[in-house]
Amino acid sequence: MTNSDQLKKTDQSLIALLSDRLSLLAASELPSLDEQLADVAPLLAQAGIPESVWAGVLKSCHATLIPKSATNHVSPRQITIIGGRGRMGRLFQEQLSTVGHNVSILEHEDWEYADQLLSQAELVLVSVPIKHTVDVIKRAAKYLSPATALCDITSIKTQATQAMLEHHSGPVMGLHPMFGPNIKSFFGQKVVICLGRNDDSFQWLLDLIKSQGGELIVSTPEEHDQMMVIVQATQHFCRFSLGVFLAHKKIDIEQSLTMSTPNYRQEIDIVKRLFSQNPQLCVDIMLATEERCNAISFLANTYSRLARLVARKDRDALIQEFENTQSFFEEKINTFLQPLNTTVQRDFKPQMHTNISI
Repeated sequence: MTNSDQLKKTDQSLIALLSDRLSLLAASELPSLDEQLADVAPLLAQAGIPESVWAGVLKSCHATLIPKSATNHVSPRQITIIGGRGRMGRLFQEQLSTVGHNVSILEHEDWEYADQLLSQAELVLVSVPIKHTVDVIKRAAKYLSPATALCDITSIKTQATQAMLEHHSGPVMGLHPMFGPNIKSFFGQKVVICLGRNDDSFQWLLDLIKSQGGELIVSTPEEHDQMMVIVQATQHFCRFSLGVFLAHKKIDIEQSLTMSTPNYRQEIDIVKRLFSQNPQLCVDIMLATEERCNAISFLANTYSRLARLVARKDRDALIQEFENTQSFFEEKINTFLQPLNTTVQRDFKPQMHTNISI
């Protein structure tokens, strides 16, 4: 049997197995992407198959099932997305329209139609740049019915949630999608939820995210913003700095990738995705709060301090820095460090909110 014949036979077996997998997924509640990866991680490692390859298979399987199941038993709702022509706004418009909801868009040039677009909406979703979010919430609230559910998808939650609660008397919730606009579904993606008022009004939206395999993480706005200083702002700065460095040094990225480690390839991919975004969005994420600016400044000072040790070739001091940090991670390893293919879902549930179904 030739290699071509063997390949065809193997493909036939794979197709049959994928068909079985799709049938099983369609007949059961889907475990999360992390759980599915964790189950087979040892087998992938033994076979020398990158987890990214298997993750692609999982996502494709799930995406195949969504059109068949997502539109079942959906009562169409009237939804208006403020900023719906932005990349994240378009993503939510596509996801909501696909399952049968009626989605309208309100952009900055459409405010003469605000009463028509907002007063009859069952859900108003604010998807505008960070620096405009509070002002847009204040402006939109004047047109909203007390029954309209209002939420935002900004990465800063304290100010936005406070503004919605203050200026709108109806249902309020803050959302932060922990992903960019290039995804095809919510499968394997995390969405942070900051509860506000009348949480049940958003249950259908949360159910949609869950039905696509998304993970819902409940947090207070304050705790969310504290975590995002590290999870988002400082990470943006690190990758922003690396990208600027590579550009200034005119590094041949393609050549570097021919002799790179998996970690380097992954980091370059992340940097590339960062610089494919809107520059204003990236910069606003770093400058959004004074706390973020201070943390980035402290991080930059840390870089400078360590760079001075390198410049002095102070081997002992660098080893001491390494060992001190090593001790920090060893102390925490049993409480937070998980295998790279798994994550821990933390639900921060304020005691006054007990009716939301996650």
